[in-house]
Amino acid sequence: MLQQENRLRKKRDFDLVLKHGHWMSGRILALKYVELAKIRDYFPKKEDPDNFEKQLKLAIVVGVKVSKSAVKRNRARRQMRETVRLLIKAGRIKVGYYIMVVAKNGVLGANYADISQEVESLLRKIKVLS
Repeated sequence: MLQQENRLRKKRDFDLVLKHGHWMSGRILALKYVELAKIRDYFPKKEDPDNFEKQLKLAIVVGVKVSKSAVKRNRARRQMRETVRLLIKAGRIKVGYYIMVVAKNGVLGANYADISQEVESLLRKIKVLS
């Protein structure tokens, strides 16, 4: 499970990612991400701008289009979440980003190693992984 401070949960945060974010797509996963320093004008008024830019929040999204079976969707979600959790724990992901990890149809046929490799590859492409 991701730590509470690393979870993208609020509607306004999802709206920021969806409105101002950029897509990076792979074979079985896609990322939608936004760099917080670039959307400084849109940050919530209650937030301190310096602390706002030092956040790292992620969301794992596996839609019904991937599979109608909740068991299969939850398995894919757990594998993606564990990969991201280990990267955060190791301190390899830079702060200052909101990231949505979105599963594609191919994620159900992939094993944990494939998912882990794909997540790392996409994070490297957007220059978030150190």
